[in-house]
Amino acid sequence: MRSNRAVRVMASIAGLSALTLVAACGGSPSQGAQDSGPTKAEKVFAKLSKLSGDEREKELVKEAEAEGGQLDLYTSMTSDVADAVTEAFSDKYDIDVNLYRASSETVLQRILQESGANFNGNDVVETDALEMYDLNKEKLLADYEGEGRDKVAEDGRFDGWTADRYNLFTPSWNTKMVPKGQQPTSWEDLADPKWDGKLAMELSDYDWYLTLREYWLKQGKSEDEVDKLFEDMADGAKIVKGHTVMGELLSAGQFAVASSNYSYLVQQVADKGAPVAYQPLVEPVIVRPNGFGLMKTAKHPATAMLFADWLLGDGQKALVEEGLTPTVPPPGTKNVLESVETVDVDVETLGEEEKKWSDRYDKLVENGTVVDQ
Repeated sequence: MRSNRAVRVMASIAGLSALTLVAACGGSPSQGAQDSGPTKAEKVFAKLSKLSGDEREKELVKEAEAEGGQLDLYTSMTSDVADAVTEAFSDKYDIDVNLYRASSETVLQRILQESGANFNGNDVVETDALEMYDLNKEKLLADYEGEGRDKVAEDGRFDGWTADRYNLFTPSWNTKMVPKGQQPTSWEDLADPKWDGKLAMELSDYDWYLTLREYWLKQGKSEDEVDKLFEDMADGAKIVKGHTVMGELLSAGQFAVASSNYSYLVQQVADKGAPVAYQPLVEPVIVRPNGFGLMKTAKHPATAMLFADWLLGDGQKALVEEGLTPTVPPPGTKNVLESVETVDVDVETLGEEEKKWSDRYDKLVENGTVVDQ
């Protein structure tokens, strides 16, 4: 059964020309090679999965060269991170990476559209948890096994995809507008009337909303108490589209506190001299996995697998250097989540009930004022 989001995405791109194209190719967008047994790429993945260690890497490098030394990667990483990751991979293996970078939903749209047209556009996809969940539900992702995946914590290993990094939702603040010692120290603090008109919320953070809401309920708060906390946050809040923009506007003093930005984005602007901070961390830190999957229709399957192995190995160092939180912390790297209370986004619930929670969050943020950008 197609997920709610996939249905809406396909509806948004299934104009007359797309419908004509799909009809000409035959079958529905999620039909294809996966309905007629293992694809050519899946057979390659299965064969190479039996190898390990140096033997596996050598064989992958050999077969990647035979495939032409090309990799087609779709990702929603920010441009600086995507460039750093692909350059590091290319430098090590002399592979040319054909990169398509866009928002997570646009990446999903493109893959579904190409699948519907029986066009094999990418070998690997790396994006947010919800989009990865949808792609796997559409039966577009191949199984991936390896020593790297085995090192990822169980809650980062999903059917069809593997988490390679975590996004950490945390409050952040402008240090010129919020004196030291007066910053939020709990999520509940965001509902304090002193932040009225000074707090920003992101337009589509329903994954954060669902996770924090469920956490509070498990901690013993009533439905009414939880709803009141969120209503007090949203009342008079400034509503911003996009976490990167949220960080930039916070730096510029457009508001004093951001409710739920990604920690690495705040750190990036702080490193450039912006008066922003997010530490000490407000607990629990809300953790959402971002991950990668190998396409069943990959044109360069050995290269795709080489990239997957690298991303969970040396690639984790590249992510750390860009300020991201890796799923397999390299030796000598401080685990920022060690000794910190965390709560994971429930990817399955979010995937199955996405419309319900996005609608509820949309209604909530109607109490705020959308910031012109």
